[in-house]
This record gives sequence, structure tokens and C-alpha cells, in this order.
Amino acid sequence: MFRTMLKSKIHRATVTRADLHYVGSVTLDEDLMDAADLLPGEQVAIVDITNGARLETYVIPGERGSGVIGINGAAAHLVQPADLVILISYAAMDDAQARYHRPKVVFVDSANRIVEQGTDPAHAPKGSGLIAGSAGGGLIAGSAGGGLIAGSAGGGLMISAAD
Repeated sequence: MFRTMLKSKIHRATVTRADLHYVGSVTLDEDLMDAADLLPGEQVAIVDITNGARLETYVIPGERGSGVIGINGAAAHLVQPADLVILISYAAMDDAQARYHRPKVVFVDSANRIVEQGTDPAHAPKGSGLIAGSAGGGLIAGSAGGGLIAGSAGGGLMISAAD
């Protein structure tokens, strides 16, 4: 049996442009692609925090270090510049692998610069105003801090892997 698991997510990214007349996809800063282990052409789900829209598309590389999150083609009807989004990738894996898999979780600031990376999809960065779940796992501090910190202790509202 194969299970579809969260492979990675980029949380609370800010859409920098939306181009209705572009040929489909999402343009993504290559630094963000690397952090989230995304390849050109890889399928991603986009969840718009601002308006609740959800869609699937594929990734094309954007300029490294630019912070670009560009919504292209018909999706530009659903997602607008300045909207906050979560970009999510999933992977099919066998049961044994799924039980030990740890996703890549990337938090960015309002300019889409990486501020924190980890493996706990229910973790909420300190000071983010988000409610943490209790999934456990590890946190690898990015430019916002250093060292390895134990996973979130939990409590409060459980956030699903897609949120």
C-alpha cells in the first residue's frame, strides 16, 4: 500500500504577481524551491489564506533570491498579488517509509525570505500569531535563530497537514 504524505510546504508566502496571460504554473524563487525540495515541473497545491481558494499547478523556477511567488494563467483569477498562500507538495511512499518520513516545512517573512525551516507541520514560529498543533518533530532554525530545538510541545488547535 502507498500513502500520500506531506512532502513539503512553504507557509504564509506572499504572492508577488499574478499574470492571467502567462502559460500556467507558479513561478517560485529557486531558494524557496531548494528549501522545500521542489523540482521544476513538480505538482504543488496552493492554498490561499486570504480568500480560501485552493488549486493545483506545477512549479517553474524564478530568479534566485528574488522572493518571487508568481501565479500564472487561469489561477490568476483565484489568487492575487499580496495574498498569503501556502504551497504544498505531496509524495507517495510505502507504509514503512511513510511512518518515518519528516516533511520539509519552510516559513517565510513578508518578502518571502526564509526565516525558519523544520520538519514539524504543526509547528508555529514564535511571534507568528499562529496556533501550534501537537504533531511533534524537529525544528531547524533558519536565519531567525540557531541550533536544534525540540519539536513543538503541542496544545491548542490541531492543524491538519494541509494547513
